[in-house]
Amino acid sequence: MRVLILVLATLSNLCLTAQSEFLTGADLSYVNEMEDCGVTYKVDNEEKDPYEIFADAGTGMVRLRLWHTPAWYDTLNAGRRYSDLNDVKKSIGRAKAAGMQVLLDFHLTDFWADPSRQIVPAAWAEVVDDTEVLGDSVYNYVNSTLLELHAEGLLPDMVQVGNETNKGILQSEVADASGFVLDWPRNAALFNRGIKAVRDASAEAETPIKVALHVAGPENAGWLFAGFKEHGVTDFDVIGLSYYWAWHQPTTIQRTGQIIADLKRTYSKEVMIFETGYIWTMDSNDSADNIIGSVQSGYAPATTENQRQWLIDLTQEVYDRGGLGVLYWEPAWVSSTCFTPWGQGSHQEHAAFFDFDTNLHERGGADFLGYDYQNSTSVTTPADGAPYRFTYQPEVRDIWMMGPSENSAQAVELLITDTLGRRIESVTLTARGDGAFAGRYRTDLRGTFVVTAVLEGQVLGSGLLIF
Repeated sequence: MRVLILVLATLSNLCLTAQSEFLTGADLSYVNEMEDCGVTYKVDNEEKDPYEIFADAGTGMVRLRLWHTPAWYDTLNAGRRYSDLNDVKKSIGRAKAAGMQVLLDFHLTDFWADPSRQIVPAAWAEVVDDTEVLGDSVYNYVNSTLLELHAEGLLPDMVQVGNETNKGILQSEVADASGFVLDWPRNAALFNRGIKAVRDASAEAETPIKVALHVAGPENAGWLFAGFKEHGVTDFDVIGLSYYWAWHQPTTIQRTGQIIADLKRTYSKEVMIFETGYIWTMDSNDSADNIIGSVQSGYAPATTENQRQWLIDLTQEVYDRGGLGVLYWEPAWVSSTCFTPWGQGSHQEHAAFFDFDTNLHERGGADFLGYDYQNSTSVTTPADGAPYRFTYQPEVRDIWMMGPSENSAQAVELLITDTLGRRIESVTLTARGDGAFAGRYRTDLRGTFVVTAVLEGQVLGSGLLIF
């Protein structure tokens, strides 16, 4: 059996690669509605403007949804409409005043759009079967909306054409109810009209706007974007993903990172998490059923600290794999006296960044927004002359770290990074009982990687391994 023995080196020649731009942010589409319903947001029991709270926390981008004509709001609460153009104008103004970028999410519906629901706005229902005319409707709507926003100094920095568009967009109610429908020629024609509307508005405004497409589930991205490319939908800048452990398990954070790297390499596009969420409690604060009900092993039970850590670990992975950023879905959607179509209150208050008294959690999920991902390592310089070495047995893909241990309960963390210093995975080695550490690490990685041993925050050494 061939054994590769590597002499240890310090980390002095390793560094993290700086991203040209990395964005953390939040979807704040519910904020105006919450405030109209009597909610006040607080920090240390002091009321504070929620946009200022998020800006102070480190938010770089605010995401806002736009529905065509959400007339269903007319029968709820005081009959006010939200996520229509007037409401979105108010939200964009608040975000820009707080110094944050804006991602405008054209749902291209009157109601919620998601992987199972993509219903055409009622205004376009009569032309739903005429792809050319429907495409003109999409173009005129998107283009005129953006130019109206531009005229008022509210042009967004990024636009997504459609929301979680796993199935075909702009379906009739009958077609949508029939199940999964994906007519690629029709779908591609409609997307291209929406994309051109953004490009033309950007040119007329003489202001760059990034164009994004958005799908749900990292594992779905490969075949969906292969379909976009095959059918001529290529003039976009960003691949947006929804990733929630509750709905996309068993896809892990690390697997999501691999998918992001694969998408960047395959399509030469930026990749960004547009939606994610993680709960801080299993309790509820109102009568509305909550939509997330599970936590991931290693980040359990549901606590503010585990919410914080899951988000930081996910975002670090996205950063390390060259992603553009991570946006959290509805961290300000707290309980209120108002109704949704399904109940009174919020369906997400247990995943918000605020407690049940609407105080911002201390050391909670909001901490991911301002975390320093570029310089996140907490390890220290290794002691001179530390007598450790690695061995690697390729036939069985075992890594061994040889060196002294004080007792059989000691554990060393092995950090696996690429040669640019970007973290890939980690594994814990425990003492064998004979004065050495040992452990097994098996992976599908191929290439040259750096393995670094860390004991209680101190780097014992590192070496190159060829997998």
